[in-house]
Parts: sequence; structure tokens; C-alpha cells
Amino acid sequence: MKKIIYNIISAACLTLPMVSCSDFLEIKPQNEIIMEDFWSEKADVDNIVAGCYAALESDAAIRRMMMWGEFRSENVMAGPDCEKDGNLQNVFKENITPKNFYTTWDVFYNVINRCNTVIKYAPEVAQRDPAYSSSELNATLAEVTALRALCYFYLIRTFRDVPYTTEAYTDDDQEMQLAATPFYTVLDNLIADLERVKSSAIARYPETQPLYQTGRITQDAINAMLCEMYLWKKDYQSCINYADLVINSKKAQAEEKKQKTGRTTQSSELRLKGYPLVNNMRSTSSFGSAFEEIFVTGNSQETIFELMFDNTNAGTTMLSNSACGQWYGNSQADGRVAASNTVVEDAALTNSRTVFDDKNKKLDARIYENFTTGGNVCKFVYRTLSINTSGSDPEASYSTIYRYNYAKINNVDTWYTSSNWIIYRLSDIMLLKAEALAQLMRDGATDEDVAYNTPYRNQAFELVNVVNQRSICKSTLGDDDTLKLTDYSTKAAMEELVLRERQRELMFEGKRWYDLVRRSLRDGNTKTLCQIVGRRDGPNSQLAQNFFGNKSLWNWAIFWPYNYEELTVNKNLAPNPAYGDGNTGNIE
Repeated sequence: MKKIIYNIISAACLTLPMVSCSDFLEIKPQNEIIMEDFWSEKADVDNIVAGCYAALESDAAIRRMMMWGEFRSENVMAGPDCEKDGNLQNVFKENITPKNFYTTWDVFYNVINRCNTVIKYAPEVAQRDPAYSSSELNATLAEVTALRALCYFYLIRTFRDVPYTTEAYTDDDQEMQLAATPFYTVLDNLIADLERVKSSAIARYPETQPLYQTGRITQDAINAMLCEMYLWKKDYQSCINYADLVINSKKAQAEEKKQKTGRTTQSSELRLKGYPLVNNMRSTSSFGSAFEEIFVTGNSQETIFELMFDNTNAGTTMLSNSACGQWYGNSQADGRVAASNTVVEDAALTNSRTVFDDKNKKLDARIYENFTTGGNVCKFVYRTLSINTSGSDPEASYSTIYRYNYAKINNVDTWYTSSNWIIYRLSDIMLLKAEALAQLMRDGATDEDVAYNTPYRNQAFELVNVVNQRSICKSTLGDDDTLKLTDYSTKAAMEELVLRERQRELMFEGKRWYDLVRRSLRDGNTKTLCQIVGRRDGPNSQLAQNFFGNKSLWNWAIFWPYNYEELTVNKNLAPNPAYGDGNTGNIE
């Protein structure tokens, strides 16, 4: 049997900062693994599972989650040092070709193959190791099946049709040239896999391992994935059903915690209407506590799944989030990516806004949580945020969260920070449910349509309004401060409200471009996408030309091209027709 190189990067104290050095993910590296000697006990399986998380936390993976999910949207633009990265510059110019470095996908297929390998060999280990129970085996299989599904979900949302396999490649002689499988076929397979394993996943980790609850795959994480996948599938009732499972689970966890601590509901939490979002109010004139708990402390009560890094030893003995450190900024340098003039200028307006709501004027905390007045990104960058509302206008003060560490590794500049990267949190799921509810509404305005739409509209509005009210920097809310149900009486108005609220709430979290792509697929055109992104680049931008120039290619242009090297090596992979193969340009 040939040796298989796994490149497991989880050395002692190198991966998730959730445990001691003797625990789950802090395992010495196994660079060369002889198959028949390795798979003998549960610890061997844990080692490979550890490598799956470590690979997802790698700089390459985080950069692509950020890039693919956000950087083609109107939320961001080139920052001060963007000229140091030509590939990044070309993304902002919508000049993306198959030779752009950020079209590579090997880090995700690396994780996929590790997961496939665990699925193949873990049952044999359970037969050899009597300490590896069937319930533990099934939980492991559920965990890696979900991690594999998450990787494929990123790939299809980015590239549309992608090579798909559940086979483990463990021998150098195995044939690996696969044609692309259609988007919805892959999506259906992912949903079927998660439906099959969801009940075997860990529901709650022991109280002695509190960070596992959000730092590893759980039933909540799988249900969150199914919620979003069903939304892309346009199965809106299933999306709602899985959102409810997540919401109810989070409510139960919050209630249990409240009973154990004896804490009563605070008056400032009443605006949350029982949803266990993190309260944003410190006092009647000080806000910003939600920012610190969610994005600084991490593993908040509303977090469902996030990739974890350590602030103490980032860049030394623990994995570091260098992607956020370089692209969004650190204590010594502004990021190569900045908040766009579109959103910064919109926040400064008091009316006629397209992102923030006119009613809230400057009282929406996310104006300060997302970016500074100068356009620096705040999320994943700053340690503290305090919004003082005692004066005539809110005043925000910040301090840097992550110490600046710098090293040149393999001749590459590396910035060490340690902000966790959030995959799912409760407000995201609430807004996905609101989007599904809006899609169940009818377009008509007859009395029959209104009667039919009312329950869907009311439920969707409540979800959006709770998320919105959490962010209003005012101790007592009046009618002029909050959203009004009567302003969103039609399906189109509610759909627009949800899209805007997701932008406000999830800005810079790798969600916006995927939201716009999902909207385009649902509409069957790119009209909304081009109008929105055109706010940043203008109606005559390269982006508009790409999406409107060839009507037959729009549903390919909203995705990314396959990388030139992949097309060269894999002769069964046909290029994205909107971009060509990197040699001849776009296919006409």
C-alpha cells in the first residue's frame, strides 16, 4: 500500500484553542501515514477529524470564505494596501479570469477527501477498537459528513457545477479526473446526506467542554446548514422547519442557562421577544456589548458554528486568522479591504438610504460595528466597541483587539490575529427563515391575497424587527425608531426588507454575494444584483457589462471561473462559458 500524505497541520496547541494540549484537536502531526498501520484505534480517527478542522481554519480556506462570499458585492472595495495583491485588485475590478489565484479550490477538496477517508476507514477502526462505541462511530460519521457537505456547499455557491465524489482517494494511482456535477444534483446529495446523519450528531457537548458546542459540528450546526440548503433549493417550508429547530434549541439552551444562574430577564431584553440574541445594551446610554460578545469573546449564546483561533498564542503555537488580519486590518496597519464608499456614505445620510433604515437615523449600532467613518472594517478587527448616546449624536470609541504579530513564512508576509470566523449564528438563521416566509407570500393585492399573505408577512416582519431592534441604540423605543409593519405590505417590499436586513446584520461575514446570487437564481435574472452592486461600480462598470452584455451567460457570470490549472489537469472539466479557459478568453 502506498503512503498517503495528509498534511495534517494540527501540532500540539496548533488548532482550535478550545481544549488543553491533550484534548481533541491538539494532536501531533502525521505527515506520512501508512494506511495498514494507521487505522487501528479511535485516536487515529480523531487525528484525521482534527485535520479537517485545521484545514478549514487555514489561511487559504478563510480567505476564500471571505473572498467568495463578500468581495464581489457592494459592501467592500480596495483598501490602502490592495495594490500589493494583483489578484485581489482584479476581483474588485470584476476582472476575474481562470488564472486568478483565488479561483483555486484545493483546500476544500483536501477537507472533502479527509472526510471521505474517515467515512471509509472509521467503521473498520470501530471493529478493532472495543472502546470505540457504535454511537461514537455514528457521531464521527455525522460530523465529517457535515464538514464535507459544508465544503461542497461553499464550492457550488461559488462555482455552480463542481466535481463531486464521496470516494476516498488514498492511492496515488487512483483516477481523479471528474466532470462537473450540476449544482442542484450536488445540493440534493448534500441534503440527503445531512438528513441521513443528523440524528447521530452530537446534540450537546458536556459542560466541561463548552467551546465544543460552537467550535465543532452539532445537530444545531447541521440543522442550520439544512435550513440554508433548502432555501437555495426553493423548498421554503423545509427551510422554515429547520430554522425553527435551531431557534427552539437556542431558546432551550438560553433558558437552561438562565435557570442555572438564577438570572432574570432584563428590561432591555424585552425587545428581543424571547429570541436568545445577545443583548446590545450596557446602560441607557451605552451600547456595543453584543459586538464584543459575538466578535471578540466569541462562542456567544447566539453562535451556532464558528472556526476558532486563539488570542494568546496566535501565530506562535496556535493557528492564527491571518486572513482577517491582513485583509480587514490589525493594530499596525489598515486592511487591504475597506468598507465601500457606498455603505459608508449611506450610513452618514439621514434619509433616502439604500442600506440602513431612515427611521433609525444614526442609531443603528451596526453603522459603528461594521466600519468606522473612515471606512476601516471593525468586525474581526477591534477588541472593544462602545457607543455613547448621551450626546446629540452617537459617538463610537474603539480599541484594537489583536496584537500585531508579523513574520515572513515561506517568503510570504503573514499577519497574526485571532478573531474567530463565524459560519452560522442565530440572527442569520432567523433572517433565512424570514426570507423563506417572504417567498411563500403571493404577488397579488386582492383581498384574498392579503388574507393569504398576512400570517407569512407578520412572521417574517417579527424576525426582521427583532434583529433590527437589537441594534437600535436607544433604551426606550418609540414609533419613530422602529420598522413599521404597514410599510411592508407586499411580497416585494418584504423581500427587499429581508435582503437589506441581512446586509446590515451580516456585513463582512462572507454572506452578501451568496445572498445576491441566490436572489438572481430565484428571479431568473441579474437585475437586482446589478442594481445593487452597481451602486459601488456604476452602471457602466465592467460588472454590468459582464452580466448584461451576453444575456445567455448571466447565470454563469455570477459564479466564478474554474482555475486554469484545474482545466489543464482535468480534461473532463469544461470551462465556465462566461470566462473561458484562461487562454482564449470568454466563450462567445
